[in-house]
Amino acid sequence: MHAQLVREGIAVGKGRVERLCRSLGIRGTVRGKYPRTTKPAPETGRPLDLVQREFTATAPNQLWVADITYVPTRSGWVYVAFVLDVFSRMIVGWQTSTRLYTDLALDALNMGFWNRRKAGQDVSGLIHHSDRGVQYRAIKYSQALEEAEFVASVGSKGDSYDNAMAEALNSLYKHELIFLDGPWNGIEDVEPATADWVHWFNTDRLHGKLDHRTPTEIETDHRVRQHAPQTATAA
Repeated sequence: MHAQLVREGIAVGKGRVERLCRSLGIRGTVRGKYPRTTKPAPETGRPLDLVQREFTATAPNQLWVADITYVPTRSGWVYVAFVLDVFSRMIVGWQTSTRLYTDLALDALNMGFWNRRKAGQDVSGLIHHSDRGVQYRAIKYSQALEEAEFVASVGSKGDSYDNAMAEALNSLYKHELIFLDGPWNGIEDVEPATADWVHWFNTDRLHGKLDHRTPTEIETDHRVRQHAPQTATAA
């Protein structure tokens, strides 16, 4: 809240913002632990864990993380798949479905792939990290990674820490949208609301881990630096 006010040119101390929030009953989102949706696949031929819980990147399209979460609605479960770029925290792909099949995860992956390629970005050699869910271990999904020249990485421990950044995104999505604006009727209202939330998350939401900037700003600044002319130095 303080960062957003300062960003809008309002001179106010952090302590005053905290006092006003307390007096008005305003508090930040509190997240907890919830059941996971992925069913572990057999261990045969599982890719290595290339991340080892180190979710860092020095540029876009070096490391993506993917996961699936669920939304309870009056007409049944709606499943939502996200793909996140670790460098900027940008959601590059997402998809909703009433069925927990491989195509759900694959559609989110393809959205991210085509969005990046359409923008003229090179994604070859990108590390794609996920948990051991059957959706991500399916032959069709593995083939899509190979065709895009992605390198598959799968958590080795089988707990949430192995895919912590994707799990954190799911939690934010639940607490900032699903729990806040529900109850939901079904996929017909979850899907457009998710689209709006993703746009807000990428373009307007300030991220503490990004020095209170947005994912879009982080990627734009990176592109500007990449294309900035190099200053010659005297020998």
